Amino acid sequence: MAAISIRDEMGKGKERLLYLDNLRLMVIVFVVMHHLAVTYSGFGSWYYIADTHLDTVSTIWFGFYLSFQQAYFLGLLFLVSGYFVAGSYDRKGFGRFAGERFRRLIVPTLIYMVAITPFIEYVELGNTWTGFDIIGFLSSTGVMWFAVALFGFSLIYGLVRLIPRRSAPATARKQLEPSFAGAVLLILIIAVSAFLIRIVQPIGTSVLNMQLSYFASYVVLFVVGIVAYRNNLFAAISYRTGKRWLIGGIALGLFAWLALVIPVTVSGNMAALQGGLTWQSAGFSVWESFVAVAMSIGLIAVFREKFNRQTKLVKTMSDNSFTVYMFHPPIIVAVALLLSPFVLYPVVQWFLLCVICVPLCFAATHFVFRKIPGLKEVL
Repeated sequence: MAAISIRDEMGKGKERLLYLDNLRLMVIVFVVMHHLAVTYSGFGSWYYIADTHLDTVSTIWFGFYLSFQQAYFLGLLFLVSGYFVAGSYDRKGFGRFAGERFRRLIVPTLIYMVAITPFIEYVELGNTWTGFDIIGFLSSTGVMWFAVALFGFSLIYGLVRLIPRRSAPATARKQLEPSFAGAVLLILIIAVSAFLIRIVQPIGTSVLNMQLSYFASYVVLFVVGIVAYRNNLFAAISYRTGKRWLIGGIALGLFAWLALVIPVTVSGNMAALQGGLTWQSAGFSVWESFVAVAMSIGLIAVFREKFNRQTKLVKTMSDNSFTVYMFHPPIIVAVALLLSPFVLYPVVQWFLLCVICVPLCFAATHFVFRKIPGLKEVL
């Protein structure tokens, strides 16, 4: 993702993969909307939860929306990030590769932990400081947990590349091709891994702000991104195939979610869905992995075919996407607090805040935050 622009990752003379920039931009917009949905639903963890009452329709909408988005959008960012890791390492070698990743990912995270988290907690929310706590500080990465995880994945990849090994001649290498069987295998690998992780780390738990219950798709899709780069898999997915996966991901994802989640909700046994040796956890892991793979295949093919270009506005938004990711929490918390006296139907209030906050975040980053001396260099 993140602070490394896709244009920076492309070698000279290669096609500029603007569709991946646009895809990343869309996901960042969805991240802002996701956190606003948490704000007005109370489903999940966020800095500020509004005092709202959810009826049945609001509960179903927010439950599906948040579950569906969580199932694929961050995994998709790790997939795209993995796609550019191998080429970046090829050009820079371990030292430059690791150094640039540290500057682009860890330095902004430290800024977030030292400045943004305290601003939200003690200025916007008015919480009382209880003294320095090292565990609390290490857990204060907020949304920048993604950057920390991406740096860790990238560093591990770089270290693996340092291991001497004999490579097969280029003529003897068999190029992988996308296939339905491969996609099904990928779904099963993610599902089994997620199910096993959730036996000890159920949904809703975290370690130093890392929700390990979702890391199965993050790790697997990051590796798949590397493989996809080496085999040019993104270009090999046909538009027709991608469109089918996208429609299937949305339609089957909705019906399967309703069939799985509503009975569990009615029975009051949500804990069984979140982890442990239960069929509900197994079923939910399969559902999530299907959505992650289907949406990733579909969106990559559709964006490559239909959205491989940028207007001036879209390019500006794309250039600001990582800054929006980093700075949107204090902005949306401030707007939600400002409008807290005005109580509307929860879904309507969420939609209204999306309309206000998304353009506000991009305007603030473009005209304010990226103008701060020294800050632009690490964004």
